[in-house]
Amino acid sequence: MSDFRGVFPYLVSPVNPDGTIRRQVLADLTEQLIASGVHGLVPLGSTGEFAYLSHTQRYDVVRTVVEAANGRVPVVAGVASTSIVDAEAQARMMVDLGADAIVAIMEAYFPVPDSGVEAYFRRIAAAASGRPVVLYTNPNFQRSDLTLPVIERLSHVPNIEYIKDASSNTGRLLSIMGLVEDRMKVFAASAHIPACVMLIGGVGWMAGPACLLPRQSIALYEAARAGDWSRAMELQRPLWRINELFARHSLAACIKAGLELQGFPVGDPVAPQAPLGDAARADLADALRDLGAL
Repeated sequence: MSDFRGVFPYLVSPVNPDGTIRRQVLADLTEQLIASGVHGLVPLGSTGEFAYLSHTQRYDVVRTVVEAANGRVPVVAGVASTSIVDAEAQARMMVDLGADAIVAIMEAYFPVPDSGVEAYFRRIAAAASGRPVVLYTNPNFQRSDLTLPVIERLSHVPNIEYIKDASSNTGRLLSIMGLVEDRMKVFAASAHIPACVMLIGGVGWMAGPACLLPRQSIALYEAARAGDWSRAMELQRPLWRINELFARHSLAACIKAGLELQGFPVGDPVAPQAPLGDAARADLADALRDLGAL
């Protein structure tokens, strides 16, 4: 079993108006995050706007991150589709590009029964050629989610080793941990308070805010891992202000605007999403400044 733990930022996907990927900007961001001490990188998560990207754009994003990381930290590439055949093809592509692991989510237009959901993730795991797979469940945006019985059955697949649960339900996390025992480790999402997830047995978090706040996120992780819960909550409370802004505005728009403020010309969210307005941008700048990130 692999031993992924710590802070894994969900990377943005910098896209030019003509649809090409701003590869140098993404490489520069990758370099800055590694220099800040992150434990891994996740291209094509929700923050990476995977639902809005073409096959070619996804290919270029992952290729850029893998090349820029150059083996220094694991790269966990996103796979998402409405069909099993396409998801398998994506997983094989990520393996060919050199990704160290896969984070998999299921998109759906029509509802899918548990048997179909389970088959989808099993086939991705098989296509990953032994690389670790992270199940990603985000019921706020999914039509067909991973139920607890399906998660338990998938935990017996040897290379399905992790789950990132973005349900905002810490009780559900406790249920998952009880069902999967030591077969699967849990990563928090930004919708959870990471210190609390670490307290109940999580191993870290995969989330977009760490793109903007890598040093602060790592300090929180280290305090939680050391069991210094007083220090962890001292660090957690001010960081929650960023999550409140994300809840009020668009996730990708907030993170891209924040990175622009930090000097990374990542551009606007992929249309038809809207960029952050002036008032929201000012609120975000104030929050980042207060956190020492600007």
